[in-house]
Amino acid sequence: MPQNPTNSQPTPPNPKQQISPPGHTDEMRRKPDHGEQSYRGSGKLQGRAAIITGSDSGIGRAVAIAFAREGADVLIAYLNEHEDAEETARWVREAGKRAVVMPGDVSQAAHCRELVQQAIAEFGKLDILVNNAAMQRTHQDITEISDEEWDATFRTNIYSQFYLCKAAIPHMRPGSTIVNTTSINAKDPSPQLLAYATTKGAIANFTAGLAQLVAKKGIRVNAVAPGPIWTPLIPSTMPEEKVEKFGANTPIGRAGQPAELAPAYVLLASEESSYMTGAIIPVTGGRPML
Repeated sequence: MPQNPTNSQPTPPNPKQQISPPGHTDEMRRKPDHGEQSYRGSGKLQGRAAIITGSDSGIGRAVAIAFAREGADVLIAYLNEHEDAEETARWVREAGKRAVVMPGDVSQAAHCRELVQQAIAEFGKLDILVNNAAMQRTHQDITEISDEEWDATFRTNIYSQFYLCKAAIPHMRPGSTIVNTTSINAKDPSPQLLAYATTKGAIANFTAGLAQLVAKKGIRVNAVAPGPIWTPLIPSTMPEEKVEKFGANTPIGRAGQPAELAPAYVLLASEESSYMTGAIIPVTGGRPML
């Protein structure tokens, strides 16, 4: 039975809450939907091996669950949210697939190389790389952004994608795929998210350029551009009044749930998108990306 998207998931007002970054799922008063009870696989990724960064929670967890139910083994890369990462791994294993958990900082080139090496050691191959890890902070004035925070945001959000792609591509065979997470902020930047939004614009450009660079290798590179999505990043990086209204400014009138993004990642990782490269799929609740 088709559902009305305006009320098929929770609508604002959201619970007023602030938690310490990067945030943990169990701390959230309103838990996100990662597709635990709803996602049904159909073998689109059978026999494949994937790395998903930032897959302890939020969008990354939803993608890991979907990939596993589509038949892929998953390396769960995360910073230090160990309990969240183990919960993601539990869902992957319940789908009958292998889950490898690996903490560490993707802003560091050496760790990115280790992630790829671990995936090859565990799975014997690497077919899919999902660059999803991200850092954001909210500020009202540019003078509030320290040099260190600006640098950390770029290193986490865009340097990591360069490091991981550089390490992964030599191991990827024709038919392999890379899926990057950009954002509606790439085209419609929130001024309070200046550093984050700037990196998301860079990711969109990186995706388009890399797709052309590796097309002759038979490797496709695409991106998903989320709009406002309900994840631990929101109450851990935004003031309470913004958390309460988060997602209300979309035509659909609410924040998206991580489960609502997973099918876009599955499409871009599967053969069903074989003629798509350098593309960006907006999942924005109706807000346009012009």
